[in-house]
Amino acid sequence: KIDPGDPLDKNIYDLPPEELANIPTAPGSLDEALAALKNDKEFLLKGGVFTQDVIDTWVEYKIKSEINPVKLRPHPHEFMLYFDI
Repeated sequence: KIDPGDPLDKNIYDLPPEELANIPTAPGSLDEALAALKNDKEFLLKGGVFTQDVIDTWVEYKIKSEINPVKLRPHPHEFMLYFDI
């Protein structure tokens, strides 16, 4: 089990940048999540749950089939902003 640590009982929007830099954050997109997984996958290799090859293949599949196609198209909001120009 993973210990999540003590809860943060402060408003993070009021923290100074120096203190905010010490607060861990979660990835903000699938692209960032896969990059984080590439850099920290040891926990998935323990006990033979997954092999290195399975993880690498899955990450490459997600990049090729989901991330790259999305990067080729405008975001719906972006489309609405510029469609009538």
